[in-house]
Amino acid sequence: MLRISKLTDYATVLLTKLAVRKGACISATQLADATNLEVPTVSKVLKTLAKSGVINSVRGVNGGYRLSRSPESISVADVVRAMEGPIALTECALERGLCSHEPTCHLRGNWQRIGQAVELALDALSLADLAAPESHRIAIRTVAGGRSVA
Repeated sequence: MLRISKLTDYATVLLTKLAVRKGACISATQLADATNLEVPTVSKVLKTLAKSGVINSVRGVNGGYRLSRSPESISVADVVRAMEGPIALTECALERGLCSHEPTCHLRGNWQRIGQAVELALDALSLADLAAPESHRIAIRTVAGGRSVA
């Protein structure tokens, strides 16, 4: 099973809360309350997202966090990259020389293609898509085969 980390999952939850509040500056405590997550966890995720440029932090009495761009221009892939680094399903798809089986295995190119397909699918979904009420979500079609993935 392919899985993202809990922190990446929490990042999408926090970012969709920010997306719904359209430009509002929201504190870590307010976000923790709104999402039922622990404040230290929320703070850790927000710092990582701010460091990567997905959100901006604002200091002061009315400080907090806000999206750095519109929800439509921040993709799920942006969030995954911010939290987890480059998107790759296997080590060999990320960089040559990371796998001891590389000299005898010829699947590297295939894993790269699979990883690119996953990345394209994540790039096709934005925070605005995630934040939209379920009745307003648009089915995303994959390039290959026209199958619905959302």
